[in-house]
Amino acid sequence: MKDGRPFTFAPALEKTGKSSNLKSGCALARLLQASLIQLARADPSAYAGDSSRPPALPPGQNENQSHVTILIHGYNVSFESATGFYEKVCSSLYEGDDSLGLCILYDWPSVGQLLGYEPDRAHARECAPDLTNVLSTLYDWLMRNQQAAIKSKGDPKKACRAKVSVIAHSMGNYLLQKAMIAAWTRKNQPLLTSLINQLLMVAADVDNDLFDAGAPDNDDGSAIVNLTYRITALYSGRDAVLGASAGLKHFGTRRLGRSGLAHRPPSVTGPPATDNVWDVDCSDFFPQAVDGEAVHGAYFDYTIDLMRKILRGIDRGVLEQSGATVAKTAIPA
Repeated sequence: MKDGRPFTFAPALEKTGKSSNLKSGCALARLLQASLIQLARADPSAYAGDSSRPPALPPGQNENQSHVTILIHGYNVSFESATGFYEKVCSSLYEGDDSLGLCILYDWPSVGQLLGYEPDRAHARECAPDLTNVLSTLYDWLMRNQQAAIKSKGDPKKACRAKVSVIAHSMGNYLLQKAMIAAWTRKNQPLLTSLINQLLMVAADVDNDLFDAGAPDNDDGSAIVNLTYRITALYSGRDAVLGASAGLKHFGTRRLGRSGLAHRPPSVTGPPATDNVWDVDCSDFFPQAVDGEAVHGAYFDYTIDLMRKILRGIDRGVLEQSGATVAKTAIPA
C-alpha cells in the first residue's frame, strides 16, 4: 500500500542492473497483468472508504473517471532510476486529492549505460511479448465486461469504473509499439476498439511517420490507432538525445519525440482520416537553462499540468483554445 492506495511495481532488473536478468525480468510482467485483473475484480465492500476503488460515474463525467495507468520507462535506465522515475510520476499525478487513480510501472531490462542504446533496443523487442500477454488478457477481460454491462441494461454495479491509460517515455514507446502490433494481430485486428483510453507518448523514440500509410512501421502504427481512443505525442526539437538516436540505427528517419508527426493528420490511402492522433510541441515549456540532453526527461518536471489534462480526456480543441498546450509565460532559467 502507498498512501492508502494499492500499487504494483514490477522490477525487471535486480539491483545489479545487469542485462543477464532479462528472462526473469520479463516474466515479472505477469505480476502487472495479475494486478490489473485483481483490481478490477475486487469486491467493492473490501474497498470501503478507500479511494483506490473508483466509483462508477455517469457518461457525462468521463473526464473525472479514475485511471489504471501503465508507466513504461525509456532507454538507459538503471533499476534505481526506474524506481525514482516511478515515484516521481506517482507523486505528481497519482497521489493526493487530485490523484488520477493507480499507476503501475512496467520495468524492462535497460542496460543503464551510455553506450547501451542497441542492447536496450534489443531488450525492448524481447520484452514486447510479455507486454503483449498483458494487453491481450486485459483486452479479453474488458470485452467480457463490456458485454456484461450492455446486457445489464444500466446496472451501476456493471458500469466501467476506470479507464486504462499508458504513459510511455523514450524507447519505452518502441517496446509498446511492438507489443501493440502483436496484441492487435492476436485479436484478429479489431477496428477502433479502445483497449487504451489515453496513450501519452513522451519524447517517443520511434519513427515520426509511424502513423503514415506506406511507412515502414505503419502496420505497428495502425495497431496502436485501432486499439487506442486518443494518442498524444509530446515532442521538442531541443531534445539532443533523440537527435543522436536518429543517426544510430534509423537511416535518418526523424524521431517522433523530436520532430513531431511527419504529417498532421497522418497520411492515409483513403478516407476516413486518422483523427485520434495529435502532437504538442513542448519546447517552450522548458527553461533555456535546461540543455538538450536534459530536455529528454524534463517533461516530467515542466509539463505535468498538461499531462494531467490530456489524461483526463479533455478535448484537444479545448486544450488548444484554452492555451494549455502553450507555456503560459517565459519560464525563468
